[in-house]
Amino acid sequence: MRQARSNAFFQVYARPNDLGHPRLGLVVGKKVAKRAVRRNYIKRSVREWFRLNQHRLGGMDYVVRAKLVFDRDKSPEAVMALSALFAKLARCRDSSST
Repeated sequence: MRQARSNAFFQVYARPNDLGHPRLGLVVGKKVAKRAVRRNYIKRSVREWFRLNQHRLGGMDYVVRAKLVFDRDKSPEAVMALSALFAKLARCRDSSST
């Protein structure tokens, strides 16, 4: 069963895996950010958030798709939006497993 949640910045897909640890996939298309520098900044920001929070994500595969470009000024807002999406997915997973 695939779960998906989205907001203005990101769309996150989640699916259980049998590995016991989370994995991350990233999609940042040229439609979102024309320049590679901006696409790479978005990917670095998401990877850093994932690295810091993977201990509480469990055995899931996640695909994060960027929907809106952001830079250093909007980065804290984007990171909060990403955290909110993962929290929604966790609540959904917890409620469906009981």
